[in-house]
Amino acid sequence: MSDREEPLRPAPRPIPTSRDVARLAGVSQPTVSRALRDGQSVSPDTRLRVLQAAQALGYVIKESGRSLVTHRSRRIGIVAARLGSPFYPALVEPLHRALTAGGYRTVLFTDEDEVPLEVENLLDGSLDGVILSTCELTSEVPGELSRRAVPYVLVNRSLDETPGGDVCVIDNYFGAALAAGMLAELGHRQVGAIFGPQSTSTGRDRERGFRDKLNELGIPLCALAVRHGPFHYDTGYQGITDLLASEALPTAVFCSNDAMALGALNAATVLNLAVPDELSIVGFDDLPMAGWPLINMTTVATDLAEMAEVGARLLLERIDNPHRPSRRVEIPPSMARRGSHSKPRSSAVTPGRREPRRADGVVG
Repeated sequence: MSDREEPLRPAPRPIPTSRDVARLAGVSQPTVSRALRDGQSVSPDTRLRVLQAAQALGYVIKESGRSLVTHRSRRIGIVAARLGSPFYPALVEPLHRALTAGGYRTVLFTDEDEVPLEVENLLDGSLDGVILSTCELTSEVPGELSRRAVPYVLVNRSLDETPGGDVCVIDNYFGAALAAGMLAELGHRQVGAIFGPQSTSTGRDRERGFRDKLNELGIPLCALAVRHGPFHYDTGYQGITDLLASEALPTAVFCSNDAMALGALNAATVLNLAVPDELSIVGFDDLPMAGWPLINMTTVATDLAEMAEVGARLLLERIDNPHRPSRRVEIPPSMARRGSHSKPRSSAVTPGRREPRRADGVVG
């Protein structure tokens, strides 16, 4: 053991308390609590003095203490699916941003086929509310949340009935009808589609909107030119591969979301099929990458940031007023016309499987 003396270390700085803040601001401790909790029960000048004193001392509000007073955790659960898909990060980010601005922290839960959601995780009392961005039409989760008095809002998806909750979605029916009308206006009469699952509101409503608009314009959708599947890249890729080999080769294909459309575009490239000269491809969502110059994809443009902000606001309003009537908000979409659509060419593409491109770009 060394005989050398240990160097003197400075004493740890004491952690500031609300009493210290009160002393520096020249107010009572209860006034500090009110000023930092909601700020509405004190004058603006007093609140400013308290905030400046708290900042000068490095005072941090303890969430555990705040929870005991307000009976709130200040935490919101966001339920999403398949984070490998480009859609959910594009939706979760503005949700997180809007909830943070409202003074809440977010907890992300995933609900996938491989790892289904444990509903009890939403009901353990640790959350002030829940945002459900992925639900099938038969989901029992909203009803269970309502029975357990947990405020919730459906964002991106909806149910036929939403007991005790709110809904904020894109007008999916109208958006798909826009895509159908655009293709018809361009002169397409051989139209195919790769639809999402009918077990979801987005899959069902987009298919209905697209079919109804084509029927209204006298352009029936041939059953041989239709595919269904999950809202995944692979669904679009396999769909184009199948359609190209079929006898009902379309001049245009509508994909029910951008992930599918990206798969369709890549399949067309691999199979040496020129887009849009030989095949027009239209997506739905307008994810950021759809507008990249390399992709330049025509799609139904949806404002995911607005949907997230409105959905977050609906939830925070319901947390403050749990018994108010349910609300449904639909965000209108528009068409983002880029480079993956054109008028149908006079020379039809010969049906049949084409030789795929090699990695070096050579066919065969």
